[in-house]
Amino acid sequence: MPNWKLIAKILGFLLYIEAGLMMLCQVVCWIYHEGVLAFALPIGIALVLGTTGVLLGRNAGKKMGRKDGYIVVSTVWIIFTLIGMTPFLLDGHVPDVASAFFETMSGFTSTGATIIDNLDSMPKGLLFWRSLTQWIGGIGIVFFTIAILPAFGVGEVKLFAAESTGPLHNKVHPRISVTARWIGGIYLMLTFFCILSLFVCGMPFFDAINYAMCTTATGGYGTHSALLEDVYHSPSIEYVLIFFMFASGINYTLIYYTILKGKIKRFFGDAELKAYLIIVLGASLICAFTLALSDPLHDVEQALRRSLFTVISLQTTTGLATVDYTLWPVQLMPILLFVMFAGACSGSTSGGFKCVRLSIIYRVLKNEFTRILHPRAVTPVRMNGSIMPHNIVQTLLGFVALFVCSLFLGAFILALSGVSPNDIHPNFDYYEAFGIAMSSISNVGPGMGYYGPVHSWAILSPVAKYVCSFLMLIGRLEIFPIMILFTRSFWRRV
Repeated sequence: MPNWKLIAKILGFLLYIEAGLMMLCQVVCWIYHEGVLAFALPIGIALVLGTTGVLLGRNAGKKMGRKDGYIVVSTVWIIFTLIGMTPFLLDGHVPDVASAFFETMSGFTSTGATIIDNLDSMPKGLLFWRSLTQWIGGIGIVFFTIAILPAFGVGEVKLFAAESTGPLHNKVHPRISVTARWIGGIYLMLTFFCILSLFVCGMPFFDAINYAMCTTATGGYGTHSALLEDVYHSPSIEYVLIFFMFASGINYTLIYYTILKGKIKRFFGDAELKAYLIIVLGASLICAFTLALSDPLHDVEQALRRSLFTVISLQTTTGLATVDYTLWPVQLMPILLFVMFAGACSGSTSGGFKCVRLSIIYRVLKNEFTRILHPRAVTPVRMNGSIMPHNIVQTLLGFVALFVCSLFLGAFILALSGVSPNDIHPNFDYYEAFGIAMSSISNVGPGMGYYGPVHSWAILSPVAKYVCSFLMLIGRLEIFPIMILFTRSFWRRV
């Protein structure tokens, strides 16, 4: 059975972290002379619940089982969201519980879909809170805790396994807590240099902080409702965001070995990075070529910049936008849907299916064709010179089945649930529902059709908002940690 005392203790420490984050937002309110006291109540709730959890977890020990890890990782996102949505409700900028839950879950899962139509009228404290939810959610709430609370001992490994994205969990150090600190350091470094670069290029300091946090978290929450090209009119800012979005989509372990260990050959020889580069460059060139041909007003540089920005933003699941890509030629929509599905690299802050899985599937299919021609041939699946264990390939097939089923079932339910009764967009077809489902489960942010980068998702019905929130959660945690809680065997005594 789960060690409930230890689970309560860990959740208590995590709630202290959330309280501290909201205190930062209250400081931002004071700096900008905003009379927003919406954070006082949730800070108090987080501190009381956190203290209760820590007290209940006294003498819990340090031994954590795999079940305990999955329960912690699954429940912390729900608890953080329930407390984190309170400032939106108290301030009044979000009208109902379903919308507030959606907005906060979208933040913590670094999705970036929003139901707020006019961001420019929001208090700075709430804008900072939106960005902060994405920044802490991007690196992983539990993963962040592992770095600062090594007292969990054996439990570190279980939390790491439950939280880490991708089929392969690479460590840069034998101790998981040290691994978490190194990766957290890289995350901070990318955020700092992104802030500095945006500020140097002319972005206001507050905006630079917020856009840097949502860029390195591959989230997409901005401080303005308008498209970036309409707000800043700065190609240099766009190129800075292109670079840091792309960098944030690379496996952080690979960045560690390249920057701190100087293993350049390992960086350029990585199979997943090659797949990532091929998809980004291929999709961007196709989009740029099509735009240049379809619209004489597009010069080559502009078409390439817009294509690079859009493709990288969607593939890394950042969701920032400089233009409304839904107005592009219709033949480009399948390509954009594919990059939304593909995602970037495992071990990064991005969502989606992940390029490493696509690489493994490609190798499995290639081996199957070889086996058809040569039935006696021994064809193991290799990645970066190493043979992939059979259990990883089996897990991959299970993940593919769950991902695809969740995507189509989610799209079907969204198509049935529709929009709110007072909607202004009655034509909610399956194409748009599929785009919303893909965006949610891949943690992208903008969808297709009306639900692209220009409009918010405010007109969705409450049921649709909860469905999207669930898809965001299972997409962020890569399905298994959530779905396993609904199996009978998980709760069975061993």
